[in-house]
Order: sequence, then structure tokens, then C-alpha cells
Amino acid sequence: MSKKAIRSNAAPAALGPYSQAIAAGNTVYLSGQLGIDPVTGVLRDGIVAQTHQVFHNLRAVAQAAGSDLDGFVKLTILLVDLNDFAAINEIMAAYFKEPYPARATYQVAALPKAAAVEIEAVLVLD
Repeated sequence: MSKKAIRSNAAPAALGPYSQAIAAGNTVYLSGQLGIDPVTGVLRDGIVAQTHQVFHNLRAVAQAAGSDLDGFVKLTILLVDLNDFAAINEIMAAYFKEPYPARATYQVAALPKAAAVEIEAVLVLD
């Protein structure tokens, strides 16, 4: 099976030796996104602003793959503070409709750039 890198200038560049996303067949694996503004390169302030930026970044990469957030089938959410779980749920409900993607949420000790949240996703193309 061939794989193809997916890249969007409307999302922050990868912080290391990895792709924003990789398409393999009709499945696209999106690397974790932080709440970094792709124009300024600055991490948004606070969990709410970071989470909205993360979903904007994920949408940009999904669009570069020829889809949108509706194509997401799985999200993995990494939180520095699990007390932000309710805020994440509220924000996520504004970006997705039923059937919602499957999801796992983990509390982690730290994230790159001292971010409060990172989200990775799996997308299936029609």
C-alpha cells in the first residue's frame, strides 16, 4: 500500500521529523495538533482558545486531504489537566454532529510548547 503525506499551510508546520498527516488508502492519520496559530506561530492562551485553534488546525489538514471534520472517525485527546474535560466536551460539541467520532482522552504530564491540549485524529475519505 502506498502512503502520501498531507500538508496544509493553514495549520502549523510539524515541530519535528513527522508529517501533519499521512494518507494510506482511504484512511488519513492526522498527527497531534496543538493550539498554535499557524500565522503567528504562537500558542493560544488558555484551554478554551487552544482547543478551538486545535480544531481549526485539524480542519485545515482534513481539508488538505479532501475532507472535513465530518470525516473523522477517531480522536485522541491529550490533556495536561483532566479537569478541562468538561470544557473540551462543550467545545467539541460545537465542531461535530452525531454520530460523533470515537474518542479517548488521557491526562499527560506535559505537552510540547507547554500546551494544555493536543488532539490527533483518524479520518476516512469517502
